[in-house]
Amino acid sequence: MKALGFAAYSGMGKTTLLEQVIAALRARGQRVSTIKHAHHDVDIDIPGKDSWRHRQAGASEVLLVCDKRLALVREFEAQQDLDVHAMLAELRSDVDWVLIEGFKHGNLPKIEIWRAPDAASGKAPKAPKAPKPLRFPDDAHVVALATDDVAALPVQPPAHIAVLDLNQPAQIADWMLAQASRFAYQGVKT
Repeated sequence: MKALGFAAYSGMGKTTLLEQVIAALRARGQRVSTIKHAHHDVDIDIPGKDSWRHRQAGASEVLLVCDKRLALVREFEAQQDLDVHAMLAELRSDVDWVLIEGFKHGNLPKIEIWRAPDAASGKAPKAPKAPKPLRFPDDAHVVALATDDVAALPVQPPAHIAVLDLNQPAQIADWMLAQASRFAYQGVKT
């Protein structure tokens, strides 16, 4: 399996880009799994349903299954410092790609997503938005930068960081496939 992260500030379009890249990879015959790091409490279970009732009764894990899918809900006894490698170990290893949204401080290769500040939003003018800082100058794990406006970048990336068009997800998928050997997951890296 190949593992590649997508890192950006909130509102930069990580999820939208991932949806499009997943579809582009699937169209090229690739099997894709994802890991999404949420910064808030999430509950995928529906209050009142049997599986929810099992958790409320104290089950530490509930595996909900039907003939089309399964969902595992695991309750941690205490708040956890999540590790992307532990999350990767939870997934099937026979997929072609695992795309990771979030875990921006992780030590896996990642594509940084950066959008230019929106000056043409059509809304009443406010104080101009300052561009968000870039990660790649301080993060050796950034291998590419997907942006909608190279000219607006506050810092130009060095030659070893690929610059990708954020609005061309099929081209990003093609770049990923061409670079696939770089992203072969070897387990925990320090």
